[in-house]
Amino acid sequence: MNRKILITGGAGFIGSNIALMLVAKGYDVTVLDNLSPQIHGGDPPLTSPLFKSIRGKVHFIHGDTTRRSDLKKALKNQDVVLHLAAETGTGQSMYKIEHYSKVNIGGTALLLDILTNTKHSINKVIIASSRAIYGEGKYFSEELGVVYPGPRTEEDMSKGDFEVKYPGCILPLKLVATDEESRIHPTSVYGITKQVQEQMVMTVTKALGLSGVAVRYQNVYGPGQSLSNPYTGILAIFSNRILSGKPINIFEDGKESRDFVFIDDVVNATLLCIEKEEANGEIFNVGASQSTDVITVVNELMHSYNREVPIKISGNYRLGDIRHNKADVSHISSVLGFKPKISFSEGILRFAEWARQQEVVTENYEASLTELIEKGLMK
Repeated sequence: MNRKILITGGAGFIGSNIALMLVAKGYDVTVLDNLSPQIHGGDPPLTSPLFKSIRGKVHFIHGDTTRRSDLKKALKNQDVVLHLAAETGTGQSMYKIEHYSKVNIGGTALLLDILTNTKHSINKVIIASSRAIYGEGKYFSEELGVVYPGPRTEEDMSKGDFEVKYPGCILPLKLVATDEESRIHPTSVYGITKQVQEQMVMTVTKALGLSGVAVRYQNVYGPGQSLSNPYTGILAIFSNRILSGKPINIFEDGKESRDFVFIDDVVNATLLCIEKEEANGEIFNVGASQSTDVITVVNELMHSYNREVPIKISGNYRLGDIRHNKADVSHISSVLGFKPKISFSEGILRFAEWARQQEVVTENYEASLTELIEKGLMK
């Protein structure tokens, strides 16, 4: 097999794992990545295990999706584009609005502009979307049936009331799995940019007669994710603090939950989208379809590391954060035969085993929180 695939952002956590899988299967892989210091450190050839893992195994282009010349160079003679390049911090997106829009929306617009107005050999574009486009997601009300709550109010959260509300509902809402037909109403700038990326790709590829696929990744984790990037997700942040012996501040009441999906499952789902014609024109959730709360995450991590650190359930909260998340993956299961194989408990053990072997790095977690507080986005 000599199919040629370009992965934008292919030196990142998800991209590098997919690249290695594709290389192992005989694909010719090109990676376009700007090696952002936030992800790769100040000297990627020395400081980035992700970059080192793909170096020499793929055709690597050090460039940026916001530069036309870099994208045109990377697209030459390719068959498929897996567009992963994006800024991904939900909280950070709320005050770096222009930057997130430029990279996520602008980079995608430039990619599609080139595909529309120049000769190329691309026949499929896969866009990495996000569960963030759903906002709070899907719930069931005893009074009203299925509802899609809006953002929680600062007034409620300031009183320690963190559960979602919906007009006309007195009884508590019940979280149900969010499917691809659910309402799209992102609550962060990051979520908005992912929505726009997805809609542009699916609209333009159809108009051009190309195959478009959107994969709405849930909370991806596993060996290899950055332990120093404070915007990378709570598993890495908490791991770094446990391994450093630092206390953990749990936001809200610790009962907020996410759908954590292991990197191997994400790689396998994405591979199906690349290889199967049945994926063309489709939008898929990629998750574990399991909701795990933050207190459970912390306890599982401390158990896996056999270490304990002080825990404070602070009641702090970030504006724009959702309360719960659980994906319905029945569509990708029925169309492509995908089923997540790695349970959260097994995934945590694998992640912790890897993290334990890493050098404890300096992380800027407190600084990232200070930024949010200064912008009035965290209370």
